Amino acid sequence: MTTSNPKRHFLRGSRDALPFLLVVVPFAALFGVVATEAGLNLVETMGFSVLVIAGAAQFTAVQLMTENAPTVIVILTALAVNLRMAMYSAALTPYLGSAPIWKRALVAYLMVDQAYALSQIKFEVERDLTVSERFAYYLGTVLPLVPFWYGASYLGAVAGAQIPPEFALDFALPITFLAMIAPALRSVAHVASAGTSVALALLMAWMPYGSGLLVAAIGAMIVGAQIELYMERRAA
Repeated sequence: MTTSNPKRHFLRGSRDALPFLLVVVPFAALFGVVATEAGLNLVETMGFSVLVIAGAAQFTAVQLMTENAPTVIVILTALAVNLRMAMYSAALTPYLGSAPIWKRALVAYLMVDQAYALSQIKFEVERDLTVSERFAYYLGTVLPLVPFWYGASYLGAVAGAQIPPEFALDFALPITFLAMIAPALRSVAHVASAGTSVALALLMAWMPYGSGLLVAAIGAMIVGAQIELYMERRAA
């Protein structure tokens, strides 16, 4: 009979997550710089990184705040950008749903793309893991990244405060989004969703406070879902 060994799986998760530091550190530092450039002070910038821990949503919220969008629009748009986290949670529920509520709350707080991707593969391949081992592995995939996310955000915010106004960094935000989106275009559904979002965002540019982005996000999700359903039926 095999004994449960959460510590071993935690260390395995930590090892699997280490390569992501190459992405997390510069991304967090860039957010700190952009947030400072947008007018946020150090406490506000760190509040974003500590409470939200969602790079794309943080960049989106900062952009809308610089446009003086109403708070409700900022929140709704950031939630739309992070809607994938709800899908991640649903996908992990069969593996972690029976864990105590405090563990599930911790997983929810630490839900990031990298941890989900590694954990989903691990849990599907090794289906005999206990809930404690799955939880340990998940924590292992994310806990090594969190201190670097906080620390790099802090360094970026401090560095951003030292950059003179004439060296504006407004260009960094669209470049960052392009860098995030391009690797995600891996299927017809992804490309169609991206094209739909671009087209709708341009068509709805007249809407106040960037609220056209919400329309574009919803339209893109509908198009992507319909294409995936069509492809599944065709393959069946």
